[in-house]
Amino acid sequence: MDGVTGSASATLTVGDVLDLTVGEAVHGGWCVARPDEMGSADQRAGMVVFVRHALPGERVRAVITQTTARFARADASEIIMQAPERVSPPCPYARPGGCGGCDWQHASLPAQREIKALVIGQQLRRIAGIEHQVTVEPLPGDSGGLGWRTRVRFAVGRDGLAGLYKHRSHEIVRVGDCLIAHPLVTGAGVTRQRWPGARSAEVAVAPGTGERAVLVHGGGRRGTNPPFLIQRAAGRDWRVAAAGFWQVHPGAADVLTEAVLAALRPEPGETALDLFCGAGLFAGILADAVGPDGAVIGVEQDPAAVRDARHNLRSTPWARIRRGDVAEVLDRIGLSGASIAVLDPPRTGLDRSLIEVLTAGTSAGQPASPGARAAGLRRIAYVSCDPATLARDLAAFGRRGWRLAGLRAFDAFPMTHHVECLATLVPEAG
Repeated sequence: MDGVTGSASATLTVGDVLDLTVGEAVHGGWCVARPDEMGSADQRAGMVVFVRHALPGERVRAVITQTTARFARADASEIIMQAPERVSPPCPYARPGGCGGCDWQHASLPAQREIKALVIGQQLRRIAGIEHQVTVEPLPGDSGGLGWRTRVRFAVGRDGLAGLYKHRSHEIVRVGDCLIAHPLVTGAGVTRQRWPGARSAEVAVAPGTGERAVLVHGGGRRGTNPPFLIQRAAGRDWRVAAAGFWQVHPGAADVLTEAVLAALRPEPGETALDLFCGAGLFAGILADAVGPDGAVIGVEQDPAAVRDARHNLRSTPWARIRRGDVAEVLDRIGLSGASIAVLDPPRTGLDRSLIEVLTAGTSAGQPASPGARAAGLRRIAYVSCDPATLARDLAAFGRRGWRLAGLRAFDAFPMTHHVECLATLVPEAG
């Protein structure tokens, strides 16, 4: 919703019904509508309504679900004139008042990817001032956008039954089997059991090995909880704590490792950084690429992930893992002679102090001297699941004398508004 202003609260209330012509899609799974642009009898100058369950170009009847001082939110309850990209959602709960997990089940998969590409481009342009043509690439491992999600956290109600939350609500919808969940997740039967006293029941699976863990939060009941799962990617096995981070799409880890190698172009003997390294996936493939004459330094704060990363990298002693906050660790050790780095931060993105350390040798839009640049990073691969925070951070890199050299986007979360990006950054003169 970046860059949109208006005043809706003075003229709209929850439950009001409007006929709207829907405009562009924006970050978060919404489309923008402006009633005054239709010549509507309402004529609310400057109003903006963000509409779910609609597609660009459609005319819809929408019910207002929330108003604020700046805008209103609404659900498209009836499609008056539909877009050619509209399809029937495969899940009966992907509707107004239903489950909030999927944003775009009413759009064909090609249309979903086009929407995501336009939203990424929109965020880059509005936040970072970058014009970049974006294509969202499909990933292997799902069937028609379904059956891909390898980790699902089900909410549990007071009656002990599990389901998924409505959009922007703590109300639980009894969905039965979630259609985007991997078959191994569905096979756990969480929604067909009672979980008295629990807050949630989370299922994590490893498709490559068939392993599964059920983690119960609250209620005093233990799930089926092995300490870790064995995930397979990049031609080898990786130990990952059952509650730890791993890409939820079965095809994502393989594709991202290949993309990171292509972005960084590691050479034998180089030193590489893997920041927010998790279980050490990127550190492992970089260790293979730089070889024993090189070095890899991984940094991770989560203790369980650090243990997994050290286990996974035990055969490559030139890859070492440091535990701690990434910005604090790098503040102590600097770049340690590294020439390439991969970053995979949480959705909130990067601290400004970390960007300053990574761009040492450049300042306020001025490129470093040739000698200083040679002593610093030559390429950065930035993995992000949030186009808005990615664009914000790219703008910060730009002010420090770095530019976007390439960007790939992957449909790692079909049927939702989420998308995985890999940005390649180089010094301005690089």
